Amino acid sequence: MTFLRAFGSYLPARAVKNAELAPRLGVTAEWIEKASGIQERRFADESESVVDLAAYAAKDCLARGQFAVSELGMIIAASGSAERQFPGPGVQLACRLGLQSTPVIDLCLPSTGALYGIELASRLSSAYGNILVVAAECMSRIVMREPLDRNIAILFGDGAGACLVSPAGGAAEICDSILCTNGAYSEDLKLDFSRPMDMNGSTVILHAARKLPQVIKDLLGRNSLKPADAAVYLLHQANQNLLDRIAGALQIPSEKVFSNIRCCGNTSSASMLIAAAEWHATGGLLPEIPAVMAAFGAGFHWGALLIKGS
Repeated sequence: MTFLRAFGSYLPARAVKNAELAPRLGVTAEWIEKASGIQERRFADESESVVDLAAYAAKDCLARGQFAVSELGMIIAASGSAERQFPGPGVQLACRLGLQSTPVIDLCLPSTGALYGIELASRLSSAYGNILVVAAECMSRIVMREPLDRNIAILFGDGAGACLVSPAGGAAEICDSILCTNGAYSEDLKLDFSRPMDMNGSTVILHAARKLPQVIKDLLGRNSLKPADAAVYLLHQANQNLLDRIAGALQIPSEKVFSNIRCCGNTSSASMLIAAAEWHATGGLLPEIPAVMAAFGAGFHWGALLIKGS
């Protein structure tokens, strides 16, 4: 068995409200909120890198779990907005934490990186022990590139989330998971070198609104559970309208789908862990109560993870 032992997060100090962003995009603040559910998002300072954000979230996670860096057996780092092609930010993060030989895996998986990282860590934990999963993004530097696309620029912000996967107990047991990929739609959400991000929003929303509820139902079904049985759904915070559509498809109250997108925006691979850290800080799971983590993103990659309070 493997467990989620602790969560951590970091959001940059600068809050960019819709009223600040709207004039650059030729829209109103009200239009942005109606289209996305977002009122503000965080932008990193020019001096802050993806590695800086990752380090803040990692240290927050380790502190909340009362866990020493020396006890880590591996780091898995996810980012789709790192400042260079290679090496990935995970190696710099390990160095920043003072580790000199601990293995690192970097995942270039926007939106779904944290989910894939947790699943990978759960499989490797028996061999490597405690694994720190970190997802960090500076999406503002990508989406604010000229020419601006208002449908993209309104959505994204910066931040980092982290969790500790351990074979030795924790807040929640990792019970089961399903991961999926379909490369037929790889052109509908992509970032080429030094170019603005391309997103076919209608295609992305259409597939996310279908595939996420289905993979969640499949995961719950093979564990003899129904959507109503889960206490909370910790999803990638893509768009409030999408979160509401998923709740409707699962026939659950919208309140069961945790949402912090109003004040954080879409932080890509970091968003699910930022949401989980915020939710866990308010009380988290009770023993034996199930919850679901899920994400959808570029690739297309998507999946769901079933956890249970321990």
